[in-house]
Amino acid sequence: MGRRMMGTPAEEVDAALRDAAAEQLFQVLGELKGGAMKFGQALSLFEAMLPEDLAGPFRERLRKLQDAAPPMPSSRAQAVLRSELGPDWRRRFTDIDLRPAAAASIGQVHRATLTDGRAVAIKIQYPGADVALASDLRQIQRLAAAVSPLSGGLDVVALTREVAARINEEVDYTLEGASQQQVALALEGHPRFVVPKVHEATRRVLVSDWVDGTKLTGLIDRPADERNRSALDYVTFLFAGPSLAGILHGDPHPGNYLVLPDGRLGIVDFGLVSRLPDGLPAAMGRLIRHAVDGEIEPMVAGLAEEGFVEASIDGQQLLDYLAPFVEPASVEEFTFNREWARGQFSRVHGDMNSSGVATRLNVPPEYALIYRVWMGGIAVLSQLDVKANFAQVLRDYLPGFAD
Repeated sequence: MGRRMMGTPAEEVDAALRDAAAEQLFQVLGELKGGAMKFGQALSLFEAMLPEDLAGPFRERLRKLQDAAPPMPSSRAQAVLRSELGPDWRRRFTDIDLRPAAAASIGQVHRATLTDGRAVAIKIQYPGADVALASDLRQIQRLAAAVSPLSGGLDVVALTREVAARINEEVDYTLEGASQQQVALALEGHPRFVVPKVHEATRRVLVSDWVDGTKLTGLIDRPADERNRSALDYVTFLFAGPSLAGILHGDPHPGNYLVLPDGRLGIVDFGLVSRLPDGLPAAMGRLIRHAVDGEIEPMVAGLAEEGFVEASIDGQQLLDYLAPFVEPASVEEFTFNREWARGQFSRVHGDMNSSGVATRLNVPPEYALIYRVWMGGIAVLSQLDVKANFAQVLRDYLPGFAD
């Protein structure tokens, strides 16, 4: 490659290297079995934070990766239905479209009609997905152990173990069905949120109400007021779920959030959740409040007590590093866009390269999904280019923030 690059302008060399890096990353992702789609979705959340010359190649490879998953043959889908629902499974439905309506991370979704006329979504797990996903997670945990010495203060092994435990739950649709039904009942009649009710759940099949809507990413070209309204609903649900229903939806990917024709927000895919019957931890709200108010000493002490940092860390540098959390919470209306997100990424990336605060931060396992939801939510809002009263959402639904 070096010979081919001689005499080539630096910009072209950089572009070629970025393209090669993206290709190599997604070749590795493509070798994962059950986890390829899932990790691809996780990466796509943070595409808005990358500079455009970096984001372009990654965005294209993501699209190819997610489009490459072949649908399950109808004969195999019917075999799973027969195994899970019994030999007379067809009697439950007046019709079923055996062509998949959508792909899930470890399965696919079909539309059907119950005998009482209600439209439902049937999520069918790919045969062997549980074994494949377990294999992928073992590989990732081994990788975590290998990179742990290079991760500064981050306990990569413990964090990966916690995330793997939550992802492992996704292969049991009875758990997903129970979580979804809990939230559906808690939010029944809510003016802004719709969660499909569950009709039946087995380990590999989940039947719930069908929801028609536009994915959040489909709003990018809509008028600003529509984007702002749906963005506020989205971020409100992310933070309100624990206090309203005792469950944190752990996957902020925009494909799981549908804007219904009447403007309400439909929420699907409850495979990855954290059960928080007492709501989000009040310590988290107090710490963000200290950061917003510039109270460095109690902020550092609180973060150290929760296991995020050592008490000896430079408080001002830490406060500067926390800008992605603090800035949106410091004003009544904050503008989320790609330019802001990329600026935050560049600053954080520079801090990591200079062995600054980033190398001394840890994410305690009990905060792993909360951190993912918060950062993923900010990334999605930035993709949509919206204004939202983020501070009011925190006052309403983050215990300790308004105290």
